[in-house]
Amino acid sequence: MGNTDTIIELRGITKVFEDDGFKAVDDFNLEVKRGEFVTFLGPSGCGKTTTLRMIAGFDMPTEGDILLNGKSIVGLPPYERPINTVFQRYALFPHMNVYENIAFGLRQKKTPKDLIDKKVRRVLDLVDLEGFEKRKIQTLSGGQQQRIAIARALVNEPEILLLDEPLGALDLKMRKEMQLELKAMHDKLGITFIYVTHDQEEALTMSDKIVVMSEGRTQQIGTPEDIYNEPKNAFVADFIGESNIFNGMMTRHLRARFCGGEWTCVDDYEEGTHITAVVRPEDVEIVPPGTGTINGVVDSVIFKGIHYEITVLSGRNEIVIQTVHSAKAGDRVGLRVDPENIHIMLAEDHTNLFYADLNRDFRLEYNGHELDTSVTRIFPGSRRQEDGSVVDGNGEILDPARVRILVAIQPGDIQMTDDQETGLVQGTISNLIYKGDHYSYIIHTDLEQDFVVDDEYLWNMDDRVGLLMPVEKMKFTLKRK
Repeated sequence: MGNTDTIIELRGITKVFEDDGFKAVDDFNLEVKRGEFVTFLGPSGCGKTTTLRMIAGFDMPTEGDILLNGKSIVGLPPYERPINTVFQRYALFPHMNVYENIAFGLRQKKTPKDLIDKKVRRVLDLVDLEGFEKRKIQTLSGGQQQRIAIARALVNEPEILLLDEPLGALDLKMRKEMQLELKAMHDKLGITFIYVTHDQEEALTMSDKIVVMSEGRTQQIGTPEDIYNEPKNAFVADFIGESNIFNGMMTRHLRARFCGGEWTCVDDYEEGTHITAVVRPEDVEIVPPGTGTINGVVDSVIFKGIHYEITVLSGRNEIVIQTVHSAKAGDRVGLRVDPENIHIMLAEDHTNLFYADLNRDFRLEYNGHELDTSVTRIFPGSRRQEDGSVVDGNGEILDPARVRILVAIQPGDIQMTDDQETGLVQGTISNLIYKGDHYSYIIHTDLEQDFVVDDEYLWNMDDRVGLLMPVEKMKFTLKRK
């Protein structure tokens, strides 16, 4: 891999787009070692391409700094950075042949003709397309065009090669072949690759380091093995491969209760700690009823070619199993999992927080709705005086213009409705994770705030919903401006 010193460092990078105020990247920090293959992985809209564009110099960060070999490059235009980018749309010149496409950048730099010829033939050999110099771009397959785009970037001998979903336009078979070719190319060149994809298999196959992103923030940074085997939160566990995710509690030393049973595990937390348990489908073993940790009934069996995918219902929990052994729907079965294959994480605090305002009548308002309560009901000890003013429990007069109310409500206390007119706030389902006996949803609201909602029913991504929030389920904190 070459030297292990840091070649590029991102410090507190934030990007807010001025036209709509959207925060695409939020406090992003990363060190990339010289010669590493680093992949930004995440769903569409998570900020990975925006981060890549800031490294390339096409976008400027709103906050933070980007260091190359220890020196800031934030003020450098793209053409002065020793960085080249390969895009999903290869942007090859259709009126030029292969040789002319690759040589274009060198000719712009007025590189001597004999040196251009030497460099072009070298990179053509590297991408296994020697002899293609005079071929027209239109005669090449998608995979060949992608290699020409890479060759055009490599001919400039960049210190860092950025690749923005370069395999996205290829069919599945060609994608898998190019994954291996890209990795081999990286090993041969020894330069730094920073790669963007939403494809978990691509990331796991090629990377030295994976950066998992969601909604502009880093969720986990680690090797492919770390990311797959030791996910730091439910989002990573759900996004990387397939996972069974359950809420539970530590019952005693190295014992956790979830999915209706008490399991031995290798991760330990204090007794009574709320946890999230992650079990990969391939790690669940089907055994005779009564011999496993829990029992269930086979709900469905799907043959996937290299294994069967079997869904078992145990109480309100749904467990997905991948195995080479078949089963029949309706069979009663037992389920067991080796302790080392149970990954226990601290349960994330998904309490929803938002600010409400006091109107002149000392009633709570949020998003144009008046909540069915009063300040004297939500703050014990506060009282309304004869002149109509309100004092808090400390005897201080409340000025509605100078206070805000922080409202807290739990994910399970919010109800989604497709009748948006009845909701306190409206939004779109932007993420969902199945957690064994319910779904955990993220609702991106029209107020640009995200709410976490737990619901036992399956809704669809991008569904428009209204959120019903009972006032009696809210907790309030007085904040003075």
